[in-house]
Amino acid sequence: MDYESLQIYWWLLISVLGAALVFLMFVQGGQTMLIFTKNTDTRTMLVNTLGRKWEFAFTTLVVFGGAFFASFPLFYSTSFGGAYWLWILILLGYVLQAVSYEFRSKKGNLLGVNVYDTFLFINGTIGCILIGVAVAMFFFGAEFTVNRLNFVESSSPVISVWGEWHGLEAIVNWKNLLLGFTILFLARVSASLYFINSIDDDSIVAAQKKGLLWNAPLFLVLFITFAIVLFTSNGYESVSTDIAGVYEFKVVAYKYFLNLVEMWWCATMLLIGVLMILYSLYRTLFTAKYCKGIWWYGIGVVLVVMSLFFISGYNNTAYYPSLLDINSSLSIRNSSSSEFTLTVMSVVSLIIPFVLGYIIWAWRSMNKNKMTNTEMKETSHKY
Repeated sequence: MDYESLQIYWWLLISVLGAALVFLMFVQGGQTMLIFTKNTDTRTMLVNTLGRKWEFAFTTLVVFGGAFFASFPLFYSTSFGGAYWLWILILLGYVLQAVSYEFRSKKGNLLGVNVYDTFLFINGTIGCILIGVAVAMFFFGAEFTVNRLNFVESSSPVISVWGEWHGLEAIVNWKNLLLGFTILFLARVSASLYFINSIDDDSIVAAQKKGLLWNAPLFLVLFITFAIVLFTSNGYESVSTDIAGVYEFKVVAYKYFLNLVEMWWCATMLLIGVLMILYSLYRTLFTAKYCKGIWWYGIGVVLVVMSLFFISGYNNTAYYPSLLDINSSLSIRNSSSSEFTLTVMSVVSLIIPFVLGYIIWAWRSMNKNKMTNTEMKETSHKY
């Protein structure tokens, strides 16, 4: 592949990983329900159902960051190195998650089960919202500037400079918060569908269907609102390069909507994804004993998220707009690794199908039989 094709290919991989991460955030969504579950046996079943999958979600987050580092290092250094308060808060939430699953049921733990369940609630709530805020900056921009000449300035080697709040300002941006809360309720809906699919307990299934009756409408309202805001927003488009090969950008009204129109296949993905989500909710809520909604919903979520990543990065779009200097914005062409690095990493990426195969096998093995209350009382390993 030529250099441009490699950049397109790696943005595709980033999109797939980002979509998989959003789907797997049903773990965080389920954690937000624990402290409101008073029955001890029920809470134990919910925690252990999520405990089988939390490492998948965490590993996907790490791989997502690693893929960005390998393919688009300028974004990695700009976002992770500049908006560090935002990312520190996200990582602290995941530290609380890991500690909670490890020590929640250990005999003699000093904090007690309720404290660890509160930690899981914090990770579930704050984690979803803050990751949504971080992703929203792909569309609504961030307060940074990039000076590539700093590569050769020994006195000032920092290429990206942020405002004084270093990412905290993004948390109070209502557009970013809109996506954050959208992902939160998306994750809660995912969790309910996952519980219905993986737990054999009539009371839990009934409670999760009852929860869907208000979580699902809230998610749909938030998603529609986000879509309206996004498709009526301006975006940045690269128009030319100077002698040094640095891209210049211009503001384009309704850029993301125009991307959707011009990339018909992306619009088709989005439409199919939305229809699959609606179908999963309808079948689960209005068909007795139906428990496979998580798969229709999950595939729909993956298609929708991938389409959003595509319209943020393809069609000469700046996927990380700068609110301080338009020409500091990042696109897949001005922020990627060298052609040699992308080529080598593309060879490495050929192992991805084998990794996915292993994940599918491990998932099926863990979910071969639905979890029951009897299993929880008899097993020696519990979270």
